[in-house]
This record gives sequence, C-alpha cells and structure tokens, in this order.
Amino acid sequence: MGIVKKLIDNIEEIIVAPLVAIMTIVTVLQVFFRFVIKGSLPWSEELSRYLMVWVTFVGSSIGVKRSAHAGISIVIGLLPKKVQQFAKYIRIVIVVIFCLVVMYVSFNIVQMQYLRNQISPAMRIPMWWAYAAIPVGTFLMAVRFIQSLFIKNEVVEVRD
Repeated sequence: MGIVKKLIDNIEEIIVAPLVAIMTIVTVLQVFFRFVIKGSLPWSEELSRYLMVWVTFVGSSIGVKRSAHAGISIVIGLLPKKVQQFAKYIRIVIVVIFCLVVMYVSFNIVQMQYLRNQISPAMRIPMWWAYAAIPVGTFLMAVRFIQSLFIKNEVVEVRD
C-alpha cells in the first residue's frame, strides 16, 4: 500500500521529470545538429513544443500541491477574520469549478481530435496526444485543490 500512496502523492513529478529530461536532450540535440552538423532534426521542435505543453499543464498541479501559485490575498486580508477562512474556501471552490470546466471543454476537443484522426505535421503522431495535456493537467489541479479542502483539512495558502 505504501508504494501506491507514494505513486499517487508524486504522480505529477513522476510524469514531469522525464518529460523535462527528454525535452532538454532533444533541444540540445537540435542545437548541436543545427550549428555543428549544419542540418536540423525535422521533428525536434515539434516534440519539444508538445513536451513543454505537457510539462506546463501537469506542472501546474505540482504548483497547486506545493502552494506555489501566485494569488491575490489582499482582498481576503481586508475581510474580517471570521470571514477570511470562508473566503479562502470559496476561492478554492471557484478554482476547482474553473478547472473542471476547462477539463470538460478540453476533453471534448481531445475527443474531436481523436475522431478526426488529425496527425502532427513532422512526427506524424495523433494530435490528441498533444491536446490531452490540458484535461489531464486541469484534472490533476482540481484533485490537488480538492485534497487541500477535504483530505488534508487545510486550505492551500497561495503565496503573493
């Protein structure tokens, strides 16, 4: 059971770390090929772009987990102390709803890409793979915000 808990607690890092490593290697290879060999890898820019999208959306969930997202707490700080905790909960509920809406809409886009069988120009991979980063990332963000409300019994403090 400890392995499963560790996997769930660190799923974002498990996804993002290899993607960043691959993106770095591909970018270094592209620079080497372009400036040393005087040729280019036709697929490297496209792969780096799609990896960056995945790193950005899944990495946003890491930011939620670590309370690293910037926020505006000035308004909440002006409220009476009794209302501040309630306002923090409301803020998180609104963000979760936003994440779920984005996830739903982007899932429909991924589904449309899948049904249309669109492929990327250079690598010839299905485009829905690239688009899938959005619903996956927003789902993970929503889960981390919900965890902060119910599982940990604490509200994510957003740093300014």
